Amino acid sequence: MAPLSSLLTGLSLAALLVTPAAFAADAAQTTPQPARKPAKVAARPKAAAAPVELVPEPATPEQVSASERVYYGEYDCDFKQVIQIIASERHPSYVELRFAKNSYLMKPVLSSTGAVRLEDVKGQTLMIQIASKSMLMNVKTGVRLVDACVSPSQRIAIDAAKAAASTGGALLTTPRP
Repeated sequence: MAPLSSLLTGLSLAALLVTPAAFAADAAQTTPQPARKPAKVAARPKAAAAPVELVPEPATPEQVSASERVYYGEYDCDFKQVIQIIASERHPSYVELRFAKNSYLMKPVLSSTGAVRLEDVKGQTLMIQIASKSMLMNVKTGVRLVDACVSPSQRIAIDAAKAAASTGGALLTTPRP
């Protein structure tokens, strides 16, 4: 029986040697392969959406009066920044304000203190104008965008007040343009 047992032992060893390789090959066929990433397709450029223009309400008599009190022109501001305010050609009694690369359509409103508020029709910014300076604020974040802005008309009023103070005269007030 020795030959039979040695034959069985030889076959068992052969089966052990063959079985791992056969098992690995069989497992490779039944194991799911990881999904391949699809080839990248060039992104199509999105069509630029045409900006939707907000049509403001017609001006009220109060707004017309406030627009007559706005200081128009180019403002010199802190840190050598510049603001430009012009009357809107498309919307009577509204104002166009340009600051940095932004342009805003503003509605003039006269406050109870006599200051003129320029309110952005989109509700993003607010400019407050008093006799000696103006400032522009982002109303959504509550951050002052630029301060100590002075228009040519405000500069005249400031210089007149300084001259009056230096000569001991009464404080002069310059009417709004």
